[in-house]
Amino acid sequence: MKNGTVKNITKKLLSDNWYRLDKYFFDYHREDGAWEKQEREVYDCGDAAAILLMHKERASVILTKQFRMPAYQNGVATGMLVEVCAGLLEGDTPEVYQERGS
Repeated sequence: MKNGTVKNITKKLLSDNWYRLDKYFFDYHREDGAWEKQEREVYDCGDAAAILLMHKERASVILTKQFRMPAYQNGVATGMLVEVCAGLLEGDTPEVYQERGS
């Protein structure tokens, strides 16, 4: 981070199967002034965007249902979650998607 709260960042590749999964090790500067060693696992799926679609006449929003394995593993019987519409940008920017109507 540019604000000086993180230093000595190293990473280790854990998986490059479906998406890239890295484990980061770093020193974090806490609000009390102490430095603390921390680690985090981070999935890199690429850039994505989400949109909240609104139906003006009904004064409602349009959502989608998607199967999510973590939800299934955590007791949601169908594994389905209600979410905003989203997806990977595949190298484009959100503005390009908006122009194309994707």
